[in-house]
Amino acid sequence: MTGVDGMFANVQAVLFDLDGTLIDSAPDLGVAANQMLLKRGRSALPLAQYRPLASMGARGMIGLAFGVMPEHADFDALREEFFTNYEQCMTQNTFAFEGVPELIIHLLSLDLPWGVVTNKLARFTDPLTRAIPLFASARAIVSGDTTPYAKPQPEPLLEAARRLAVEPTHCLYVGDDERDIMAGLAAGMVTAAATYGYLGEKTDPLQWGAHVIINSPGELLRLLAKA
Repeated sequence: MTGVDGMFANVQAVLFDLDGTLIDSAPDLGVAANQMLLKRGRSALPLAQYRPLASMGARGMIGLAFGVMPEHADFDALREEFFTNYEQCMTQNTFAFEGVPELIIHLLSLDLPWGVVTNKLARFTDPLTRAIPLFASARAIVSGDTTPYAKPQPEPLLEAARRLAVEPTHCLYVGDDERDIMAGLAAGMVTAAATYGYLGEKTDPLQWGAHVIINSPGELLRLLAKA
């Protein structure tokens, strides 16, 4: 733990993934997919089936609902229909995870700037973060199409660090998917894998190589408080 404490002592900014790390958007993502099923006279699926795939966004929702992957000829049309549905409902049942508001308040009390790096398109990220007061204090919000690359490439994280005027090696990146950790490590950041979001049963975050694993936002708060 000494090594972890040392890494956290050098943290000057904290960056987060969005879905599954800061906010629980699974209910609205599931609704958008279920609307497509109902339109076709099929039964809606329970939220519990969508939740483990929520970090995959449209790819995960469409894959579960229709068994269609991105290489399928129908995928692009289904994805656009899903996007249209999601735009209409994405703020109805999406909330910050328990403990996240307290974590953000703590970051502000430590004068640590914070931001978001997500693969969600700006088409959704911008209105969603504007609708949730939590994000008013975010100093950087980088979407999946802000740079030419998305995670697991490091460029979106490096862009966020530039916007915060903090060296990447002094940034902490927190995410709930392996690609988050891959991107954080490639950017030279301290990484934390969050297990409280949408991890599926077949996913083992111990294999991702993150510097630390947290089971609640409160655990990250305690690590920062000790640093």
